[in-house]
Amino acid sequence: MPHDHFHSPHDHQPRDTGGLGHNHAGDAPYHLHSHLSSNDEADGLQALTAQFIEGFAQATDKAAFLRLAGVPLTIPSEANGADLKLVDVSITHQWQVGAASPAFGSSELSYLPYPGDLIRERVNCALVYVSLTERQDVDLRSFLKQQQERSHD
Repeated sequence: MPHDHFHSPHDHQPRDTGGLGHNHAGDAPYHLHSHLSSNDEADGLQALTAQFIEGFAQATDKAAFLRLAGVPLTIPSEANGADLKLVDVSITHQWQVGAASPAFGSSELSYLPYPGDLIRERVNCALVYVSLTERQDVDLRSFLKQQQERSHD
């Protein structure tokens, strides 16, 4: 659950503006802001992901939706090559019907098929960027998490 608490003064100043950061009123000695637990952050990220996918699927102007969501059309290469261009938004549906893991003391897998009521659909989304020599599939959850982190800086 999110929780509010008081903090003594500490630096939340944006690095490039020199201005005050969040929830500061002048030189007040204390300020109030919320922190989310890691479970809340994961739930929030899951909700954002689901809303992004639903919104993108329903958007009549997909390019405008991507611009509003802050999805870059170009990203830098991880291999120091040419910038990569966004060419696909891939939405996949999967159903996990069982679990497999290494069995103790064996070269076999331990396999546990799920009963019907435990089988759940998972919807994933990737932003697919390419150049002449490189391809990057950026998982939507990773992108949204980076966006959240940037907005908190």
